[in-house]
Amino acid sequence: MKPRLILLVLSALSLVACGDGQADSKNQQAVDALIKKTKENLVYVKGGSFQMGDFGQIDPKSEKLPYSVNQDDKYLHRVTLDDFYIQDRQVTYSDFSVYAKSINEPAIEYNEQKGQRNASDLPAGVDWYKANKYCQWLSKQTGKDYSLPTEAQWEYAARSRGRMMPYATDDGKLEPGKNYPTRSERMEVTPQSDAYSPFPVAKKYPPNPLGLYQMGLNGYEWVSDWYDKGYYEKSPEHNPKGPDSGTLKVRRGGATGESSLGLVTVIRNPYSPDLSLKVPEGADKDLDIFKKRKQSAKINTFRCVIAGSSTN
Repeated sequence: MKPRLILLVLSALSLVACGDGQADSKNQQAVDALIKKTKENLVYVKGGSFQMGDFGQIDPKSEKLPYSVNQDDKYLHRVTLDDFYIQDRQVTYSDFSVYAKSINEPAIEYNEQKGQRNASDLPAGVDWYKANKYCQWLSKQTGKDYSLPTEAQWEYAARSRGRMMPYATDDGKLEPGKNYPTRSERMEVTPQSDAYSPFPVAKKYPPNPLGLYQMGLNGYEWVSDWYDKGYYEKSPEHNPKGPDSGTLKVRRGGATGESSLGLVTVIRNPYSPDLSLKVPEGADKDLDIFKKRKQSAKINTFRCVIAGSSTN
């Protein structure tokens, strides 16, 4: 190879290397900024005991009527939790894009139904596996024990350390336009003008008394537990983690199109972790319809927790 040609090849390789270095540097800066923001948005939750489940039967405000129409939350049981930290807001599409780029996976930028770009500050809509993997990634980045919350941690935090709060709002009541977005407000802030889209995280409306935004009010939220409709009757008191195995994972809260009955803090919403269509009771599980169709990811959101009383 001629000397001049060798020089040109080496120069080109040098430019490519510099470009990769700059890209890696920018990626790391984005990761560092995400980790910093995540730590700043953690809320400390002091451990304690509470009555987990549909507390309507013991709440004078409800006239001893249940808050939930479901039966899998009716067994009130004492739960005692250790201290933990929880993100005060759901993970956004912007957050998830930084994570995805850092592991060379495609970002979730488009609404799968309408082919339009999602707003960066909306909660990231993902299946359980993606949510769990994101929290595990935070653990690797920080050396801290990040995970999806357990059902018990989620309910304890949503109810501001187990208070009798039917909704995770500032005052336990649900008042559209005051502490909960209206459909028209959702349409105004989403690219698809979608009345049923989740609302931008931590915007406009106040958090619950613990400092947590929109828990269970802005799309379903994945927790770590496998689902067992009778689990409450056999749950251990201290730090319950759910069954060892199962076919469905638990989501807490409700979809944005739910009535107020579907948004109470005690509601349990089991679903397939990969979002494949949940098989109705008595149906043939081998039917192709249940294997091929999946629920829209956009209404399935998440936030992470850290066990313990210190993030240092």
